Amino acid sequence: MMHVTPQAELSSYHTFSIKAHCDFLVEATSLDDLIQIYTHSEWKNLPKLPLGTGSNMLFTEHFAGVAILNRLKGREIKEDEQHFLLEVAAGEDWPSLVEWAVDKGMFGLENLALIPGCAGTAPIQNIGAYGIEFKDVCDFVEYLDLESLTLKRLSCNECYFAYRDSIFKQQLSGKALITKVGLKLSKVWTPKTAYGALQQLIEGEPSARKIFDAVCQVRRSKLPDPKVMGNAGSFFKNPVIPTAQFTELQKRYPNIVGYPAGEQMKVAAGWLIDNAGLKGYTHGGARVHAQQALVIVNFNQAVATDVLAVAWHVRETILQKYQIELEHEVRFMGSKQETNLVSLFQGASNERL
Repeated sequence: MMHVTPQAELSSYHTFSIKAHCDFLVEATSLDDLIQIYTHSEWKNLPKLPLGTGSNMLFTEHFAGVAILNRLKGREIKEDEQHFLLEVAAGEDWPSLVEWAVDKGMFGLENLALIPGCAGTAPIQNIGAYGIEFKDVCDFVEYLDLESLTLKRLSCNECYFAYRDSIFKQQLSGKALITKVGLKLSKVWTPKTAYGALQQLIEGEPSARKIFDAVCQVRRSKLPDPKVMGNAGSFFKNPVIPTAQFTELQKRYPNIVGYPAGEQMKVAAGWLIDNAGLKGYTHGGARVHAQQALVIVNFNQAVATDVLAVAWHVRETILQKYQIELEHEVRFMGSKQETNLVSLFQGASNERL
């Protein structure tokens, strides 16, 4: 039986730990629960928000709808001659899944260690770290079609994965609820240690466990623990700019950090923010983290408008200094639908927020 909480307070259900409320909070542990949520007569016309672990979410105001805690559990191991084929329910904790796979001798996920969230949210953002993205290990994604209320399955190619993007953020936004992911891990394992931070931490021949431990060490040293200081991890995406623009910036800033991205260059957003002197920038209870410029933290009972004000100041500073427009990776949820930083600030001054 579903557990329903009316007028629920959400600070313990998202990692920013900022006070926010929703009309209804529902915990779903089965496919039947999910279908019932979307057919419930009282909730028929209310917006629905699958919340997962809330590791990438900022509530900008009271959510006038149904927040759904997807708690579908289960892991199944299949295999063929070349691959381990894992089928993982959407509510499974992603960090625990990665460590479990490494412990079981099924390698390929170790570079994605300690990314907060659950398995069902991993495809939406096409999570990635240290040279690996979700698309590199994806076999399929199963979802509940919210119009027909039937299960459907997409192959990896059909998910249209891109940098922090997928069909679930585009054509299927608001139309699909992920119920299961299929992961395809090669039995012939090739270590991915190109990132300098990993190379420095791994002694001798690399193993999946060594990479896993190194990734965990780096992430813990760089990123504040949301249980101690509320945050949603990397706040901004790394922008992709024309190579010619990067070359010009390199003349002014020889130590700028960037990587080839096709015929363009991907620039490290953290470097841009740090080089602009924004570490420690504070508004109310929110702040650009002093050690990791890519993270905005709730250090002192911040409200949503504190985070928005910090984010806007960062965005505007980077735009003026480098002529680069930062896009936030964190999802912003308004009263009825997702919104974004630019929309929230159009027609509003910094003082008003």
